[in-house]
Amino acid sequence: MRDIGLNVKPPENECNDKNCPFHGSLPVRGQVFRGRVVKTYEKSAVIERELIRYVPKYERYLKKRSKMHAHNPLCIDAKPGDVVTIAECRPISKTKSFVIVEKVVEQ
Repeated sequence: MRDIGLNVKPPENECNDKNCPFHGSLPVRGQVFRGRVVKTYEKSAVIERELIRYVPKYERYLKKRSKMHAHNPLCIDAKPGDVVTIAECRPISKTKSFVIVEKVVEQ
């Protein structure tokens, strides 16, 4: 198993996916986000993250949502409803430039 350079817990299962950062040859660099899985496809997942921003003019908070597509390796296999950590990688397809690196256990 490879060290990807992030402080995340590696998956327990093994896979032979070439686009897996742990068992394949996909390098991880750039931004790291946390979000909730909304939908899954064969090897893809749609991640929704919630952004809360303060607006000084109105002295209130603005709540936004943003969706992004990420590669879902077989060793992690995130399901809808899971909270995951995603990291930026090279473009895997037209819309996927992120990969799921960890399932987060919520308390």
